[in-house]
Order: sequence, then C-alpha cells, then structure tokens
Amino acid sequence: MSALKLRNIGPKSAAWLRQVGLRSAEDLAAVGAVGAFVKVRRAGFKPSLNLLYSLEGALVGCHWQEVPESRRQQLVAEYEVAAGGLVAPRAGQQAGPVLETRMQPDDADDSGDDVAEIRFGDS
Repeated sequence: MSALKLRNIGPKSAAWLRQVGLRSAEDLAAVGAVGAFVKVRRAGFKPSLNLLYSLEGALVGCHWQEVPESRRQQLVAEYEVAAGGLVAPRAGQQAGPVLETRMQPDDADDSGDDVAEIRFGDS
C-alpha cells in the first residue's frame, strides 16, 4: 500500500500490510479481508476488529462503518474459523528465575535484622 492509497487504510495499517507481504490492492483482493487480517495477527501485531472491517470496506469501496452488521458478523465468524490454528502469543518473560534465596543474620549489623541474599539467573 506504499504508493497506492486505499480507503480506510491508514499509515499504521498500511505498514502492517506491507510487512506481511500485501503491497497492492491486488494483493489484498487475492487474500481477502479475513486472510489479510489473519496474516497481520500471525505476524504478531494486535489489530482490533476495526482493521478487519476496514479491509472489507477497502475491498468493496465503502467506509468501514458502513459495512453491514450481518457482514461484520460473517467476517468475525470466518476469522474465528481461520484463526482456529493460531496459537495465542505468550507474554515475554518478565524476569529471570530465582535460583537461590538464603536468609542470614548480618554479623556486622547489630540491629538484629536479617539480610536477604537473592541471586537471579546467571548471577
């Protein structure tokens, strides 16, 4: 969608489509709205259903809000069938595992408080 402007497709959506190999109106028409939406999701992007409706609107030449409710429901149903094989992306690991935790009294500290020694990962 670089040089070509499609109705309903903004810069972010166009970038997503380019990154999944859909660079023209013909590419989009060949895979359809649901196919393009699945490709974007499989690439790891997190589009809302508005992108699905926007893609359909771009293909039929109407504003995405003018896509009839019955067609929207049909698109969502088709997406759910197509996405049945999609594995939900897992969140990245937030921190390394705790390998060892020891509580020891600190000899140099006369307050009597315990000092914790915690090692993470390869520390």
